[in-house]
Amino acid sequence: MRSNVKLLIGSALALALASATIAVSLPLIAKRSTSPARPIENVPPGMRWIPGGEFIMGSDIDEAWPEEKPAHRVIVSGFWMDETEVTNAQFQKFVDATGYVTTAEKPVDIKAIMAQAPPDAKPPDKETLVPGSLVFEAPVGLVDPRDFQRWWKWTPGANWRHPTGPNTDIKGKDDFPVVHVSWDDSVAFAKWAVKRLPTEAEWEFAARGGLVGKPYVWGDEPPSKTSARANIWQGDFPLKDLAGDGHAGIAPVRSYAPNGFGLYDMAGNVWEWCADWYRADLYRSRSRSARDPVINPSGPDKSADPSQPFVPLRVQKGGSFLCSDAFCSRYRPSARNGCSPDTGMSHVGFRCVSDKK
Repeated sequence: MRSNVKLLIGSALALALASATIAVSLPLIAKRSTSPARPIENVPPGMRWIPGGEFIMGSDIDEAWPEEKPAHRVIVSGFWMDETEVTNAQFQKFVDATGYVTTAEKPVDIKAIMAQAPPDAKPPDKETLVPGSLVFEAPVGLVDPRDFQRWWKWTPGANWRHPTGPNTDIKGKDDFPVVHVSWDDSVAFAKWAVKRLPTEAEWEFAARGGLVGKPYVWGDEPPSKTSARANIWQGDFPLKDLAGDGHAGIAPVRSYAPNGFGLYDMAGNVWEWCADWYRADLYRSRSRSARDPVINPSGPDKSADPSQPFVPLRVQKGGSFLCSDAFCSRYRPSARNGCSPDTGMSHVGFRCVSDKK
């Protein structure tokens, strides 16, 4: 099903597309895992060993959104993680080897769309039922920052090969993150690479890079014009990105310093798919049901979000180049977003993990 067209068929469904978009109160010191160090000769190419351990997941700070609360104790086992988001060059190798066709390159299934639409939703126009994806386009003039339909445009012909429309391409952008990939596309790539998508808990543990109680993946200080920490939005969102961090739009991977685990772009650049179903109230339910740490959580059995009651959602983490303090500040490691698994957008990518011994 092609739920990226939901933007065109009802505001309730469109909320799934809104997110372009740590100091914690619990007195806990992070505990490193007893997982053995991995011999250098066993390192999978382009991956880093994440030792696992106990940490505080979520956040109780004022900037945290309701779905990030409350902060709670979680334990994850060790795993390998890609140093960077999957790049255009890596995804090209996958497509060349398998002939895979992404969701954005396939015709839109109107029956599948309407099956997840509100009962009173009207079908989209036939001219929108063509291969394509959602592309960010800065509006002209002042707009209500809550009216995200003013800057997300359904663009026929947009896909991973043509990131902003059919007349664009990725020549010279081998090291840029692949975008317009759905959760389904990401899972297909991971299986081909003999890897998997990270759980939400694994992703957040890795993003924190061993830091305890810090709001950002690099520490306490917010990004500024004089200290570019990540590829996010500077300026008046959504009108003009002033590129104070050196990039307006997507940046090549490794454009900024890695975190404590040697991972790049765990904040900003592109949202990253996780394996879990998304529930807006997940952390509240965990805090009510367990006093001990949650061990290797793999997410709920199904998704739930009152703002999108008809849409199944998967977790995204990390924020993107569209995140700013004035709009969403979701480039913090605790921030989370739910999006339908068949939706690809111009600020969504992924990275993989592996359990290889």
